[in-house]
Amino acid sequence: MTDYVFPPAPQAAVAVRGASHLYAVSRIFCVGRNYAAHAREMGFDPDREPPFYFNKTPIDLIATGATIPYPLGTQNYHYEMELVIALGKPAFRVAPEQAEDCVWGYACGLDMTRRDLQIKSREMGRPWDFGKDFEQSAVISPLVPASEIGHPKSGNIQLSVNGELKQNADLKDLIWSVPEIVANLSQYYHLQPGDLIYTGTPEGVGPVKPGEKITGRIDGVGEIALTIGQPE
Repeated sequence: MTDYVFPPAPQAAVAVRGASHLYAVSRIFCVGRNYAAHAREMGFDPDREPPFYFNKTPIDLIATGATIPYPLGTQNYHYEMELVIALGKPAFRVAPEQAEDCVWGYACGLDMTRRDLQIKSREMGRPWDFGKDFEQSAVISPLVPASEIGHPKSGNIQLSVNGELKQNADLKDLIWSVPEIVANLSQYYHLQPGDLIYTGTPEGVGPVKPGEKITGRIDGVGEIALTIGQPE
């Protein structure tokens, strides 16, 4: 038995709908500005340049239905509703035509963002880590296997805050589709089972405050919820 200076962190994992087993998570990739209207609302021209990515740490994962404290260091805490890809086979330098076969399932996700810290970092030409990679910033619903629901190429994706609709779009509006994302990312990484990819958010992002509840859904994939508590 290996001895450690401190006990290892628990294995990050996501529930699977209707099953007792869990999906172990190793890495979280996120696609930036993958809906044209959202790119415009953030002040960018959504041409079809190669996709770009940032990462979250698996320790950031939190299951749907949680109540979490308003995060540290921000006064502008934003929601971003997203389709999440879960890989089930290795993917290395695959073509888009091969990529779907590497996808195990899908989930609803919230890419929670400290927007003021993200924008400050962006303006200074620095990484987005402070704005994107922090505790409980990767909210996720139970995964549903592609063997059950297929590979969604269209369908409503929406988010509400306290029952008021804020984001309302269709998965067909993705600039880069699921197979294109997997294929592109596989040119730079040896993707493996356990890798999650948050695929980007539609327009309508905005702030939430303590006491507010976020709810979201994606046709055929599931639902997600998050309540914002008081700051620590």
